[in-house]
Amino acid sequence: MPDPTNVARLHMHVRGRVQGVGFRAHVEYAARRLGVTGWVRNVGYDSVETVAEGERAVLERLVQAIKAGPRGSQVDDSTVEWLDATGKFEQFVVRRSI
Repeated sequence: MPDPTNVARLHMHVRGRVQGVGFRAHVEYAARRLGVTGWVRNVGYDSVETVAEGERAVLERLVQAIKAGPRGSQVDDSTVEWLDATGKFEQFVVRRSI
């Protein structure tokens, strides 16, 4: 059971070779394995955006998994923003690209 005093929201963008390499599936797998909720989606040609909620320490492990990416990917740049959790997600999903 997550500690409600230690729950946070992660908002992360990565840029690089993240299209056509299974990047969103990689993020979804890592998030579900870690037990966090939220979503991931492609943004434009070379960017992926992720929003996730869970315990801060677990989300930090997700950040590392996202930065590592799947085989064939390359993260050139990333931004991480920490926010208050909203509790509005029930699971972790892949969203439609924008």
